[in-house]
Amino acid sequence: MPIESRNPATQQLIQRFPEMDDDAIERALVTAEERAETLRLMPLRDRADALLRLGDVIAQHREHLAQIATSEMGKTIVAARAEVDKCAAVCTYYAAKGPRFLRNKKVAIDDGEASIAHLPLGPILAVMPWNFPFWQVFRFAAPALMAGNPGLLKHASNVPRCALVIEEIIKEAGFPEGCFQTLLIGADKVDAIIRDRRIRGVTLTGSGPAGAAVARTAGEVIKPSVLELGGNDAFIVMPTADLEAAATAATTGRTMNNGQSCIAAKRFIVHDAVYPAFRDLVASRFADLKVGDPMDEQTDVGPLVNRQAVEESISHIHASLSAGGTRVVGADRIRVEGFPDGNWLAPGIIEGVPRGAPTFSEEIFSPVALMFRTPNLEAAIDLANDSPFGLGSAIFTQDKGDVLHAVRRLDAGSTAVNRIVASDPRLPFGGVKQSGFGRELAKDGIMAFVNRKTVTVSGL
Repeated sequence: MPIESRNPATQQLIQRFPEMDDDAIERALVTAEERAETLRLMPLRDRADALLRLGDVIAQHREHLAQIATSEMGKTIVAARAEVDKCAAVCTYYAAKGPRFLRNKKVAIDDGEASIAHLPLGPILAVMPWNFPFWQVFRFAAPALMAGNPGLLKHASNVPRCALVIEEIIKEAGFPEGCFQTLLIGADKVDAIIRDRRIRGVTLTGSGPAGAAVARTAGEVIKPSVLELGGNDAFIVMPTADLEAAATAATTGRTMNNGQSCIAAKRFIVHDAVYPAFRDLVASRFADLKVGDPMDEQTDVGPLVNRQAVEESISHIHASLSAGGTRVVGADRIRVEGFPDGNWLAPGIIEGVPRGAPTFSEEIFSPVALMFRTPNLEAAIDLANDSPFGLGSAIFTQDKGDVLHAVRRLDAGSTAVNRIVASDPRLPFGGVKQSGFGRELAKDGIMAFVNRKTVTVSGL
């Protein structure tokens, strides 16, 4: 089955690629096993130098990479450039910190010498999504390559050009050819690749069902895995909050990446005392957003990734309204002049969806937020935690007591205070509950796929 790159704003076919057959997959696995030995023997300093060059190469190709992402999955060109910049930064971060993270650690023992060595595992399979087609990959690739692990990338089938250019620029930076390979394959090939003896671990960012399938297979063959799955992030607003700042953050947090982000602020949970004022501020900002050509630097929100994404979002909207919710603003199909075939949806807010309604707990992957009233912080936290997901959370308040209580009780992988949730190379990133397990980035990200070998020595 061919793999296609198609522009979400126009539906134009950009390029079609043949899917790799079993022989091509086997050649990639053979190469990955060979390069595992190459990287293992490559000094840490040399790996770090190559990673530093990779950051420079990414920066040099910034505009080219951004335009590929925008044309292939629809994010605005401004957002695409920011994503590319973040990829360069994560390479620079691991080039600087990686050697220290991985150096041997001496441990005092009574009858000899002991140390902990951090050694590569071998080839790692990365199953990655389309919504951040570069960042999701590089936040895995940078620590993996620094640790000495070759990467095999099964990217989402609608971003093949992004996948192929990643392989190209890693080679351009000076890593030995084959240290990072793209597999142009469908999801049906993933299970067999995970089971292959040459694959030593797997990481996935994606949907819950995809994560469950990968975790099940990895568990059966006893291989480590890291999963970053969906989110339904709560955004709590308390009476002491700076409402103007909170409204601006809510708008950005819900509509970034055209609303297609796991850590987007999806549920606005607002104290009764400020609910009307906050709702009006956010509704006004949503109404002012410019939806249109993602290549236009003045555009705030581009198209959804494909027609299916629009249909799924419309289904969520109708279900929310049928359950008793009320449309505050937007949240409907629109047409954009000059782009009649684009996957357009107006950013919107729906309030009053009752507990028990299917959309109360489901993740809406578009620029549509649900808004809820709450009488106090305890009720707000209970509502926030009433979700199968636990990726990110945010609270806006000037009360330090509120902050301490929220940090202790919000059941999520991160809590942002007076700011939106965002990943940062310096900080561990991941979730709890159905948002996955394991951590990416920071020291945790590089330790996810290393052999922390205990070494004890006597008599030397």
